[in-house]
Amino acid sequence: MAIELWAGPECTVNRVGDRFHDQFSATSFANRLDNLDDLASLGIRKMRFPLIWERTEKSPGQYDWQWSDKALARLADLKVEPIVGLLHHGSGPAWTNLLDPAFPSLLAAYADAVAARYPHVRAWTPVNEPLTTARFSALYGMWYPHRADDASFVRALLNQIHATVLAMRAIRRHQPDAQLIQTEDLGFVTSSPKLQYQADFENLRRWLTFDLLSGRVGREHPMWQYLRTAGASEEELDALHADPCAPDILGINCYLTSERHLDERLWLYPSTCVGGNALHRYADVEA
Repeated sequence: MAIELWAGPECTVNRVGDRFHDQFSATSFANRLDNLDDLASLGIRKMRFPLIWERTEKSPGQYDWQWSDKALARLADLKVEPIVGLLHHGSGPAWTNLLDPAFPSLLAAYADAVAARYPHVRAWTPVNEPLTTARFSALYGMWYPHRADDASFVRALLNQIHATVLAMRAIRRHQPDAQLIQTEDLGFVTSSPKLQYQADFENLRRWLTFDLLSGRVGREHPMWQYLRTAGASEEELDALHADPCAPDILGINCYLTSERHLDERLWLYPSTCVGGNALHRYADVEA
């Protein structure tokens, strides 16, 4: 198989407090269709195409398709296949969030509307990097809804996983051959000997997006007890295990900050790097 060149503009729309940060608009990509021509000139075959929920559903059930109609038509002319993304490090429009029990069904309803309008699209990423988004939104407290506890993290992660499953079901009602292209940051963690237990835990946790979607998280899975202790019900984990929505393609994202090192010698590092768990305080730094 020949190697293909794919592309994708940075399209994060995340929320901090009551402000939505739209990188797709900040870079002017949303206002310039000629960017698509420039990307196509590189020889790309596929492009991650942001049809982001927060940008499109302006109020419940009311959609603005003006830009996406034009952009998808241009991609078709350029013979570039879109990989449509619906949520990119966000928590949805203002009337929902990652901890909302209705979040999965709300995203699925949006996915249904998108797929009904563009039934020719075959490649989809309903939620970009669910685990990473859950970490920054509900474990580190940096993004909305700014929680910093295991229970919120697990609920935010599972809501995104359930949303992905429901979204793909909705999409496949319009396009039975739709593929799930699932992305995630798989950074590896090393540590001092004292903190090896924490590094081991994080190196298991990093697979949860793929493992949950693929039906791998049964009672023997090393993260089962952690998920249960943090509030996941047996029923929802059993349902994901019994009826998987396995990705067709895994998108493994690598960043300069993905590789981490944990060290309890706090005096060696800036205070901004210091965090910890219930047992130890430690620095968490780029490796």
